[in-house]
Amino acid sequence: MPVPARTLVLAHSPLTGAAAWGELPDVLRARGHEVVVLDVTDDDEPPYASRYVARAAVQITAAAPSRPVHLVGHSGAGYLLPQIGAARRSARDGVAGYVFVDAGAPHGRNATRLTLLRGEDPTAAGELEELLARGGRFPSWRDEDLRELVPDDTRRTALVASLRPRGPDFFTETLPYPGDWPDAPCGFLKLSSSYDVPARVARSRGWPMVSAALTGGHFAACTDPVGVAEALENLLTRM
Repeated sequence: MPVPARTLVLAHSPLTGAAAWGELPDVLRARGHEVVVLDVTDDDEPPYASRYVARAAVQITAAAPSRPVHLVGHSGAGYLLPQIGAARRSARDGVAGYVFVDAGAPHGRNATRLTLLRGEDPTAAGELEELLARGGRFPSWRDEDLRELVPDDTRRTALVASLRPRGPDFFTETLPYPGDWPDAPCGFLKLSSSYDVPARVARSRGWPMVSAALTGGHFAACTDPVGVAEALENLLTRM
């Protein structure tokens, strides 16, 4: 049965660029969907989250989508989907749904990225805190670090070039959170075991969830965009 066409806004993590979506936007368009790909590159000073949200809202409005949008957030963009939705409502534009693709699940007021990570993956949070305390920035992945996940040289090079390493103030800023969220159906697409905890949070909230074991794991959009598109469509039909 054909899947109804949707308007999908793909929001990349603030730690990467739009290259993390690989060829997924083209695959989705070929399957009949209207796709808006956000490319936020100027949220490089505080308040980071508010800058990302404001730029995202401007880009969506400029794209003039033909129907209410499904906001699709990857990784760290998940924390910001409620705020992007609130910006859409303020502009009297609709949100049809929120899709979290291997993404952090928003947890309410007074949360920082670091406190949310502590709840999702205490080991990763501890390693991040140690890195930041040494004066490091994250992500610090190099080409060789991602070669196994993304074997294609062209895709991996684009992904590495899009990385946006951040310092302590990025991870410790308090994230804005609209009190009336969620205002539309939500769903969770799990691509890797790193997001087991957010996936459990999604299930506890009654959100539909699809788990897809695809090559590339967290970056499956760069390695198996057709598989990700099929899993995403499967999830959308359940929302």
